Amino acid sequence: MEARAINRYVGTSPRKMRLVIDLIRGRGVEDALTILHFQPKHAARTAEHTLRSAISNFQNKDEGGRVDLGELYVKTAFVDGGPTLKRISPAPMGRAYRIRKRSNHITIVVARREARTPAPAPKKAAAPEASVAAEPGKKATRTAAKTKPKTKKAEKA
Repeated sequence: MEARAINRYVGTSPRKMRLVIDLIRGRGVEDALTILHFQPKHAARTAEHTLRSAISNFQNKDEGGRVDLGELYVKTAFVDGGPTLKRISPAPMGRAYRIRKRSNHITIVVARREARTPAPAPKKAAAPEASVAAEPGKKATRTAAKTKPKTKKAEKA
């Protein structure tokens, strides 16, 4: 089972938010919360809020109620670009510079770790013998012994 949380129209640029979200992708929820809580970047606060919302959504979705955070992990986390607000800043000599105030949408999906069962060992195939014979349908040739020189310098030598 999994649960997700989406935080839309966040007022930081997607590039800055991706730096923070990349730190928690695939990690356990407890580790991710610790990383985000002590991260000095401003975007980490919003990401932590969204992660806590995803955890709460998982607990509400689960029939048992309380869930051990040690079982949960961040399955997917990504940042999409949101709308860009265009503003104008005065510039020298009567010109104007365009300022783009970017926004983003954060999506975090939290899931429960599955109990890993050991996979059966794959059967080893017999190693093919190194022989002169080629694959079926092709002639077996020894190219090194039958090569002819292609240039005049090679013929003189």
